[in-house]
Amino acid sequence: MLIDEVTIKIQAGNGGKGSAAFNKNMMSLGPTGGKGGKGGNIYFEAVSDLSALNQFRHKKDIRAENGEDGRSQFRDGNNGRDLVLKIPVGTVIQKFDNASSQIIKTEEMLKIGEGILAAKSGLGGKGNFLFRSSRNISPKQFQNGLSGESFIVKLELKFIADVGIIGLPNAGKSSLLNELTKAKTKVANYPFTTLEPNLGTYHELILADIPGLIEGASEGKGLGMRFLRHIERVKVLFHLISAESENPTKDYETVKHELAAHSKKLGKKTEYVFLSKSDAVSKEEIKKKLDILKKIIPAKQDLASFKNIYAISVYNWDSLEKVKEILSSIQSEK
Repeated sequence: MLIDEVTIKIQAGNGGKGSAAFNKNMMSLGPTGGKGGKGGNIYFEAVSDLSALNQFRHKKDIRAENGEDGRSQFRDGNNGRDLVLKIPVGTVIQKFDNASSQIIKTEEMLKIGEGILAAKSGLGGKGNFLFRSSRNISPKQFQNGLSGESFIVKLELKFIADVGIIGLPNAGKSSLLNELTKAKTKVANYPFTTLEPNLGTYHELILADIPGLIEGASEGKGLGMRFLRHIERVKVLFHLISAESENPTKDYETVKHELAAHSKKLGKKTEYVFLSKSDAVSKEEIKKKLDILKKIIPAKQDLASFKNIYAISVYNWDSLEKVKEILSSIQSEK
């Protein structure tokens, strides 16, 4: 199961307290208390593993190591080890104040290997050796270490893909992804076979199979808004409409409406429309449905974002070659 949204609590390490100690060796009197070590920082690092958020499924309270207390004989405490949390590239990080629950900062991880400081550690306290002066040659003062930063953090994954494959349930999205890439997503002849987004690569392009949308998805129905956000960052949409549909116009408009309801930008993305499963109906019916779609689509959207309509089947080599041509043209424009 892919976890693409999780809320955790992070706590950077606290600083160790300073020591109040004195030299007990003869002829070497004086303060010898060392300072405490600083705590460990917490960092986020972007990785290519899209399942990286699964590590937080049962572990919601993340703490870095505290710094060690200072000791006698000028021995400083060791610093706490930094903690690096690996999260998927494309993750949006929202930090909340623990007391007010208000959002403090929002950041995005858009490049693999990118790292950010999520919670800063507390500094160690001074030992009494650092409080000595000409007026106070035997200080007993010491400092406690400072507390590390603590936040509630919401991590929300949004895929970064070149092409998003969308459409109503059972429109053939997973089958197309499997044919074009080495992805091995589950395929069956019933709705909602795909319960989580799947990725595949076609040469240097990343293709994302977005689970089936239904009417009301932008309001949380069906698989809901959870997967609509994965379309936000894709550059081009492949919109699949099943040739078996009795009303392809309604299918197209249903998905477009949900995209626009979620974000106006989604409705303006470059879009290719495919009448999928064309092997399941007659040539006459394919032509009829293509003509219907060609009349409705240009009237419904900006022609600059609309490319064309094609009938395809994963069992028809020629039609898949057309899809590959389109992918190659998209790749050349990168």
